[in-house]
Amino acid sequence: MAASPDEVQLLGLLIEMLGARNAVEVGVFTGYSLLATALALPDDGKIVAIDVTRESYDQIGLPVIQKAGVAHKIDFHVGLALPVLDQMVAEEVNKGWFDFAFVDADKVNFLNYHERLLQLIRVGGLIAYDNTLWSGSVVASPDEPLAAATREFNVAIAADPRVHVCQVAIADGLTLCRRVA
Repeated sequence: MAASPDEVQLLGLLIEMLGARNAVEVGVFTGYSLLATALALPDDGKIVAIDVTRESYDQIGLPVIQKAGVAHKIDFHVGLALPVLDQMVAEEVNKGWFDFAFVDADKVNFLNYHERLLQLIRVGGLIAYDNTLWSGSVVASPDEPLAAATREFNVAIAADPRVHVCQVAIADGLTLCRRVA
């Protein structure tokens, strides 16, 4: 239940190429992808990290993040992502302020996260969604609820004129959305 090493390496490279300074991560778990993001950001970069619990992060990820010297970049919010994102959107200063977002949380809310993140990410910024191929079940399992939600998400963002989309067959599927409008 963590992003794959090749996936986080790719995300780190993309973050550096973007010149990203501010990021959002929805779904932290142990903090592996959060560590990769923090390492890719400049020393004064910031990440808003959102998860329903800090338990796995505190036990597994935080000691490594502290050892890596990047804990000062992380602003961790405990709670459901939608209310946290809604609060962020409500603050005008946050709109278009973020350069990068990584979403690896409950798949049924991907479209809801997408709408909020598009308000927070700057034009030219990048949103990355994990697990968008869902072990191939998006084509193989028509009745599996998570596969159906993932299929619905993939169809919706492919038709979204506000983003350019690239789905990468890495790990369990990674969809990259560059905000263009």
